[in-house]
Amino acid sequence: MRKITDMTAATALSFVKGHGTENDFVVIPDPNVQVDLTVDLVRALCDRQRGIGADGVLRVATAGALVDAGVLDALPEGVAPTDWFMDYRNGDGSIAEMCGNGVRVFAHYCRAAGLVDTDTFSVGSRAGSRSVAIHSFDQVTADVSVAMGRVRLDGPSAVGIARGRYIGERVDVGNPHLACVVDGLTPEALAALDLTTGAHLDADVFPNGANVEILTPLRPADSDVDFTAHMRVFERGVGETRSCGTGLVAAASAALHGIGRDNGVVGITIPGGSVVVTVGDDAAVLRGPSRLVAHGALNAGWDLR
Repeated sequence: MRKITDMTAATALSFVKGHGTENDFVVIPDPNVQVDLTVDLVRALCDRQRGIGADGVLRVATAGALVDAGVLDALPEGVAPTDWFMDYRNGDGSIAEMCGNGVRVFAHYCRAAGLVDTDTFSVGSRAGSRSVAIHSFDQVTADVSVAMGRVRLDGPSAVGIARGRYIGERVDVGNPHLACVVDGLTPEALAALDLTTGAHLDADVFPNGANVEILTPLRPADSDVDFTAHMRVFERGVGETRSCGTGLVAAASAALHGIGRDNGVVGITIPGGSVVVTVGDDAAVLRGPSRLVAHGALNAGWDLR
């Protein structure tokens, strides 16, 4: 195992700031895995007063380099050593298996930075390989689809939020979710819902926590999508975010299941924008925007108190 050097205190740390429907990330280009991405470092990077500010950190490195450095014990299913791997950390420093908005930003960065020279390629993640398609891109904006893999519905559970109790569907999209479609909920009432108290899940059902989605009922649409809905999300390790890619897939799948459908195309509006989720028989695809808003370098010693 190769030793990772803590470069952050002694040298400048290059970064890119990006977001997918305002779910924002600090992207750390680290192809040789030289940065010791500790919990404290991630928390400092994501702190909106002390650091850059973000919901999470995306390290850009090849899967093989991460295995050599001991960051990964082994290559996840379907991931090749030469694949660019999204080493994703939540804002609290914890490791997450997958992030749908993060994959779009990661893929956009790889294409815009010239790390790949095709519009379709595979991105490695702890949940396995994810195929991406870049429909359009420049150095700032992109339109990206991500094949999110198989979605598994595992039955009902409940969550307490503020003074309410909501029943939802447990959904696995490579990471755990509880997607709650609330009968009669309007977009206005959804916007007024207080999520600052946190989401209180059944620890026996979700021993490692989960993301929680609150969704209005599906409404039939007459455009390029079958249905539309509005959603808000509480992400484990972060709190409420403006969007969550895996949460959007989980919510669309649970909502379709609730009306007796196994597939369909759902346009979902979240506080950070809108995306389209296509749920198929074997997998789901998430399509939405990415924006790379800034790049720079943190001063040496920036993270020292």
